[in-house]
Amino acid sequence: MPMNAAYRSPAELPPVIPVFPLPGALLLPRGQMPLNIFEPRYLAMIDDALTDRHRLVGMIQPDAAHPGPDDKPNLYRIGCAGRITQFAETGDGRYLIELTGLMRFRIVDEPSVLTPYRQCRVDYHPFAHDLVARRGEPAVDRDALLKALAGFLKANKLNADWEGIEKAPNEALVNALAMMSPYGAAEKQAMLEAPDLKTRAEILVALTEIELAKNDTDGETRLQ
Repeated sequence: MPMNAAYRSPAELPPVIPVFPLPGALLLPRGQMPLNIFEPRYLAMIDDALTDRHRLVGMIQPDAAHPGPDDKPNLYRIGCAGRITQFAETGDGRYLIELTGLMRFRIVDEPSVLTPYRQCRVDYHPFAHDLVARRGEPAVDRDALLKALAGFLKANKLNADWEGIEKAPNEALVNALAMMSPYGAAEKQAMLEAPDLKTRAEILVALTEIELAKNDTDGETRLQ
């Protein structure tokens, strides 16, 4: 999705951002994530984000392997900053927003704040290449990706817009499939932390093939 703001380097992004810990949520650069906001602390977070010119929210997953306190779970160290590119009120106290992924970040520390939501000091520099659209596309094994997708759709009796899929660039296809995938938090974190698009696609294909093999082992109809 086009954004009104253009970022050319990590230095242009704010060093402290609000973070939204959400299990199973995967936002990737240039991906779109719809969110239904209803908790008071996150309504406040969106109100504050909208007053800032960057309109950023850091999506990050709680680290289930090291849970921490219920009111302040430990977080994975890497997340993705997204810009609020759509916003609507529902009339019953909720916000419907859409984030467009901008670039990943690594948490440096979490300062004490007075806001009801958490904020983190972050470092974007390890992921500066996230600002380069479609970087690494030629290295993606598109045939393997489409084969795994076809197997997954067949196993789950799902349909897809294959015309649209065939036209999608590799980056958009890989990132959209990764974000929509039904895998767990650890698997989604692995895709988030992948060093390049090729590796992310390989992780996605491997996870899908493992899931399909489980179906075969369970005695379901073979898919390939």
